[in-house]
Amino acid sequence: MPMFFWSLMTGFIITVSYLIPLFGQMALIIVTPLLTFVTLCACRHIRAGRPMLLAMWLEPLRDADTRKRLLKLGLAYLLCCLLGGFIATLPFLDGLTTAISGDGAIDEQALMQAVRGPFITFGLLYILISALFWHAPALIGWHKIKLTQALFFSMVACWRNKWPFLLYGLSWAAIFFGVQMFGNLLTTMGIAAGVAQIILTPVNIVVAAILYCSFYPTYISVFGANYPTEA
Repeated sequence: MPMFFWSLMTGFIITVSYLIPLFGQMALIIVTPLLTFVTLCACRHIRAGRPMLLAMWLEPLRDADTRKRLLKLGLAYLLCCLLGGFIATLPFLDGLTTAISGDGAIDEQALMQAVRGPFITFGLLYILISALFWHAPALIGWHKIKLTQALFFSMVACWRNKWPFLLYGLSWAAIFFGVQMFGNLLTTMGIAAGVAQIILTPVNIVVAAILYCSFYPTYISVFGANYPTEA
């Protein structure tokens, strides 16, 4: 139940971020390490058999130094994503510009073909970015190590466990694809898009809750439960 509550809260935060174009998404990326650390701490309490009271959710962020370090990590995450997007888009600029005429008219078919390259390239780059930042919130929040060291250790840990993490990523990709296909099935059956979204909402909440629960095992399976007991 606690992780279902957290799934609802993160869903609300994501929804609010999309109400503020561009800046909302940038803010969401910056706070992602904080949300990840809160998730890990909640899983740790649950594993220890402690009930998750409302006050316990923000307990990991009460320490000002921890908040500051995680926000710096979030800024680094944002910069890496922006840099990855720039690198992925730059070689395909000609194709993107030709899909838009001088008067601003957009050739949708040409645009869809033009964005395929940047999307694939960014997806490959994001695998590297994810490896850098996957374990960094826990390493910074629990072990208080430097940002650069946390990124390095996270990358090395992901590389040394690349095949399990590859299976982990492919499994979740298959789950999200299955949910998407289920939504498409509902619409092809003649169910209104709004009704289909209502049906999918609890499914998405459950899937997100399970995803959040998986963060903690991926950490302790690599580093072990050797964090400070007071964190």
